[in-house]
Amino acid sequence: MPSPTQRVLSRVPPRLRPFLVRHRRLVKFLLVGGTCFLLTMAVNYGLRHTLLSEKPVVALTIATVLATAVSYVLNRQWSFRAHGRQREAVLYLVVSGLAVLVNDAPLVASRYLLDLREPRVSAFTEEAADFLSGMIVGTLLAMVFRYWAMNRWVFTHRAEDPVRTDRPRAGAGR
Repeated sequence: MPSPTQRVLSRVPPRLRPFLVRHRRLVKFLLVGGTCFLLTMAVNYGLRHTLLSEKPVVALTIATVLATAVSYVLNRQWSFRAHGRQREAVLYLVVSGLAVLVNDAPLVASRYLLDLREPRVSAFTEEAADFLSGMIVGTLLAMVFRYWAMNRWVFTHRAEDPVRTDRPRAGAGR
């Protein structure tokens, strides 16, 4: 029975398959990131329109921290498949904590440096500025930082690729 990844690849145009296979780690990272982005958005807006209507930075921080926990599990088990390192979780938490700050920085700048909030601007403008700065710019900056930092410091021990290691080389052992 083919794996989920193989099933998805079978539906991709043949010309695109080699690129996706070559960059599968990045593709998996982006899929996990997309899932966690949707989770962040749902939690962020749920909190902003209920419990934390006056504290958008706190709402975004809580949503990002929750999505980070989900991201750790998904990235460790699927994207990076790292060997169990004792310090991995601590390093992941440090990188993720820094990434939360990177994610929040554009929203803080939009709200408090540029003062794009009511009553200075309309409610629509405030909401649009919050979305663009916190959810789009912040997420993109944090995503680039996380991918770089995870490769550099956290998931440095890579599992062997069964596609490459199970296949004997031509002429080997003769």
